[in-house]
Amino acid sequence: MKKKILFLCTGNACRSQMAEGWARFFHNDWLEAFSAGVAPHGLDPLAVKVMQEVGIDISNQKSKSIDEVESIEFDYVITLCDSAKKSCPVFPAKTLYAHVPFDDPPLLALTAKTEEESLSHYRRVRDEIRDFIKNLPNFLKTFQQKDFS
Repeated sequence: MKKKILFLCTGNACRSQMAEGWARFFHNDWLEAFSAGVAPHGLDPLAVKVMQEVGIDISNQKSKSIDEVESIEFDYVITLCDSAKKSCPVFPAKTLYAHVPFDDPPLLALTAKTEEESLSHYRRVRDEIRDFIKNLPNFLKTFQQKDFS
């Protein structure tokens, strides 16, 4: 039986979508990946674009509210931004939580003067999330139950 993992961020538009895509790419044999947001606002087209650059198509993933996945019994919940950490609902006692924050590419891109400059922020965060997800088995072996209070 595959382990179930939820990547949670604010909008479920970029970081958590990338994490879900990477998890499916690297660990689909033992892990069932989900993503959601505490205030979803649609899949970010630049996130889709930079993931396509590395051969991962997330264009069919949908931005979901945490309410839409709350009934699923996750083995792990990983929050990817501080807002999601603060708003993370309570899951069953067996669920292990961790907070692994990444910069917000759309926020970083607000001051970009060109799309290429915006994409450079998305690519950096995409690659940081890739490195984290690639190493996920080791991380999950070592992380402890996190207190979200």
